[in-house]
Amino acid sequence: MSDNTSVVNMFTLSGLGGITNYKITLFVFTFLYYCVILQVNLTVILTIIVDKSLHEPMYIFLCNLCINGLYGTTGFYPKFLIDILSTSHVISYVGCLLQAFVLHSSACADFSILVLMAYDRYVAICRPLAYHSVMNPQRVSLLIFITWLIPFCSLFFNTITTSRYRLCGSHIQRIYCVNYMIAKLSCSASIANAVLAYINYIFYFCHFSAVVWSYVYLIQKCLGSKESRTKFMQTCLPHLLCLLTMVICMLFDLLYMRFGTKNLPESIQNFIAIQFILIPPILNPLIYGFKLQKIRRRIQYFLWTKHVCI
Repeated sequence: MSDNTSVVNMFTLSGLGGITNYKITLFVFTFLYYCVILQVNLTVILTIIVDKSLHEPMYIFLCNLCINGLYGTTGFYPKFLIDILSTSHVISYVGCLLQAFVLHSSACADFSILVLMAYDRYVAICRPLAYHSVMNPQRVSLLIFITWLIPFCSLFFNTITTSRYRLCGSHIQRIYCVNYMIAKLSCSASIANAVLAYINYIFYFCHFSAVVWSYVYLIQKCLGSKESRTKFMQTCLPHLLCLLTMVICMLFDLLYMRFGTKNLPESIQNFIAIQFILIPPILNPLIYGFKLQKIRRRIQYFLWTKHVCI
């Protein structure tokens, strides 16, 4: 492999050069943290699947949010754990494209599902009498299908475009693969990839604008009724916290990746890079698990039943 040719079979990843003295500690904490992510997400998923009383649109969307959390973290943590213990931090060309696809599509799907949940809350509070006709099983299934399809299709085309680059380098300045970083290694700029990227940005900015509008309307609607305010606090507040966390993490990462300085300490750069797969995957199920009474009660019931059986 040569840095002045387009034939690149392996990429090297940066960001883990200064962990020699505490790699075992970092491995243990990262492994335990990943186990917690798996446990809390699987707990919410299985609770919703097993309990038929939770087979409602809001909980079905939450189940998909947790499934996506598992999907996205699987694209990062196993490889990261291997890299911690390894002396050479490399990834194959195909593996790099696959990791970039998984992380990008997971982030986009996360945002799409949160937007879908905002629409569900809007209908539930602003059109309560028409809720069951609007959010019927067929429409819910269609909305979930579209929510997964659009991110996968958009990132599939983006990945295909990225794979056609003629590369003049093989060193990615991150601890994981990102299409933007792969594009920076290309010998010439690609207009097609830039256009696709900006289309995605505009598309999800419109998503966010729609959510902001819906919440402004929801807040106005809830001010006049104590029952509506209670409903908003119980179901909308957790969603709003999850959405804001995701938007802040993604926006911070995108802005730093494109405009940030490289003079920051490596540990801070790494934290900025991984915050969207560090915070939302564990925060989302915890917020909903504690805040939504139905889920909290069912989890407590399952845990108590298991404890009594033991």
